Amino acid sequence: MDMTWVISSLIFMMVLLCSMGVYLVMGSRATMNVIKRRAEGHVGVGASGNESLGVTFKDKLHALLTRLGEANKPSDESEVSAIREVLATAGYRHVQAPILFMGAKLLSSIILLGLAILLPAKLMGFPTMAAQLVIYVGAASVGYFLPMLWLHHAVSQRKEKIQDAFPDALDLMVVCVEAGLGLDAAISRVSSEIRFAHRELAEEFNLVSLELRTGLSRAEALKNLRRRIDLEEVSSLVALLVQTDKFGTSIGQSLRVHSDAMRVNRQLRAEEVAAKLPVKLLFPLVFFIFPSLFVVVIGPGAVKVIRVLMPVLAGQ
Repeated sequence: MDMTWVISSLIFMMVLLCSMGVYLVMGSRATMNVIKRRAEGHVGVGASGNESLGVTFKDKLHALLTRLGEANKPSDESEVSAIREVLATAGYRHVQAPILFMGAKLLSSIILLGLAILLPAKLMGFPTMAAQLVIYVGAASVGYFLPMLWLHHAVSQRKEKIQDAFPDALDLMVVCVEAGLGLDAAISRVSSEIRFAHRELAEEFNLVSLELRTGLSRAEALKNLRRRIDLEEVSSLVALLVQTDKFGTSIGQSLRVHSDAMRVNRQLRAEEVAAKLPVKLLFPLVFFIFPSLFVVVIGPGAVKVIRVLMPVLAGQ
């Protein structure tokens, strides 16, 4: 037998065995990770391979963001507390949320800086070294502040959802109070009833109910609600409930009056948005719709005029 075939067969068998060994090692590690996650209760019994890979990627990303967040963590604890309050307003109340957020800022900066470095010089117009440095610093700065912009957008979106859901929740609270429930029981019942329709407001009411169960006073729990949501309607409701509790007036009547006022305010906001529509439609009409309309209406007549007048002008 030719030695070439023997050497080729041995090399093939060696590569095949090495590949199988690597595959078995990686498969055993993935299996052990899945078993470990199942033992800890993080992955269901019927989890697929894609789910286990997703969990592994999530764990690695979490570890990376934690490491970057520790490196980017501010030394001032007041700044960390401010970031934690903003994240809580956006609905992220995990203990490590500020660290993960700071890590996301640093990771976003590194990603955009890497993309700017990988851009070909031809696309940037062959800039000088100083111009390249400015581009790299600008890309890193934009990447560093992108998570902050996303956070402000998430806060505004959550506030808008809570603001739209508040009149309905107050109506349900009025019904519960007038049916004989106390204010604490009414808050707990409303949080359980609206958890599917208005999840954000249900979470806030549930936190108030949990704080009341732990022994916190009603005034302190309501003030915490006002600080978490940071809405004018919530602030006025908290002030109303605190004054009602202090002076002993009817809670149901006060809630009904405030609910009617909030419903009127919601209707006024809807009318304000509707009144802004003509102004918002002005620019699309002028720059997009009117030119195409003029082309359709005047275009055939202009073409006919040109066809008739051009021979006459050429004859003269």
